[in-house]
Amino acid sequence: MLKTNASKLVMLSVQGQITPPLRRTAYGVDREGVPFVLPGTGGIAYNVKVGDPAFGWVGDHVEPGVSTAASIEERSGSRNQAYNTLACVGNEAVVISGDAKGARGVVTGKHGGIEHVLIDFAQEDLEKMAIEDKVLIKAYGLGLQLVDYPGISVRNLDPHVLLKLDLTEEDGRLIVPVAAVIPARLMGSGIGASSTASGDYDITTTDQEEIKALGINELRLGDLVALEDTDNRFGRSYRKGALSVGVVVHSDCLAAGHGPGVTTLFTSIDGSLGFRLDPEANIGRILGIGIYR
Repeated sequence: MLKTNASKLVMLSVQGQITPPLRRTAYGVDREGVPFVLPGTGGIAYNVKVGDPAFGWVGDHVEPGVSTAASIEERSGSRNQAYNTLACVGNEAVVISGDAKGARGVVTGKHGGIEHVLIDFAQEDLEKMAIEDKVLIKAYGLGLQLVDYPGISVRNLDPHVLLKLDLTEEDGRLIVPVAAVIPARLMGSGIGASSTASGDYDITTTDQEEIKALGINELRLGDLVALEDTDNRFGRSYRKGALSVGVVVHSDCLAAGHGPGVTTLFTSIDGSLGFRLDPEANIGRILGIGIYR
């Protein structure tokens, strides 16, 4: 049994609303210089869920389930920053207004830049929801520590999920199951951010041949992935020998430097964090949500 400080963590209410899709320009430009107009972030995704493929959608940065934010207009404001930082993967969410009032869901990831918290709900609840419906999240997990592994930093993770991850211990290391391994050279948009307690950063997919050779094109939304040589303790950077583990939160993207987004869950630079490959290592399967409902 892992020893944690979970009993000392604060569970705090944070409130958001379902966001409308937003566009800053009519066209995006892909990695080959070709303009495109496709669905992207925001709104309610009726047919894209945790557990579905991260690749192949006719879209860009598609967010599974329901996209929420504390403030629709002030994405970089303090309310959104608090909302995106305090909410953790696995937190319980409940709709508190509209026809779907009372529906319960689960936080599945956080998307930086647009500052969205992504939530999975049952299909019958999605059908009752509307843009700007209010959602309350019981934010719990910020500050989580592993007592016996001081070299491992935990980010964005509900302690209840920690107990369901099928973690093992081997030669003084904590081993996390992952569906894929991502080389540090492929990590892009979001790198250099000063904090990993919110948002995500992207696996770049410009080199399609390399992506297919590594099997990354088989990733699913919600997959746990190991990020080699990446230090996510106090930002996102390259560090040889470091390791981070995160969860895939949004779909592939067409723009240069972008691709499926990863929200950090664990990171270490001292060798105390390891991984084992498990094709079923997906937050949807673990929690019984998304396509696994």
